[in-house]
Amino acid sequence: MIKIKRVYDPPSKDDYFRILIDRLWPRGMSKEKAKLDLWMKEIAPSDELRTWFNHEPEKWDEFQKRYQNESTSKQDLFDQIRQLAKEKGAVTLVYSAKDTDHNNAVALKIMLEKK
Repeated sequence: MIKIKRVYDPPSKDDYFRILIDRLWPRGMSKEKAKLDLWMKEIAPSDELRTWFNHEPEKWDEFQKRYQNESTSKQDLFDQIRQLAKEKGAVTLVYSAKDTDHNNAVALKIMLEKK
């Protein structure tokens, strides 16, 4: 099972294994407060794509396509997340964006669940 959650929301035991999937560390968040098990910044969208998207919902469909294209060379990271989900019972993809519907965690979860 793959879940998503904002890093600013309180961690819970239902999160199982928490993976930060942002390239940049979340503002104002300490490592202790974040309670992360892994920071996988390599799976995040490139700086260029992140800047272009700028969390503008009207760019969402194109963002997903571009992010998927960028991710074709990162299948080992996808496999690692899937394996962790099997081993731990679930993983929670943790992100910092304010928009809970249009962010890299939502896009990544969709890609992970396709296979």
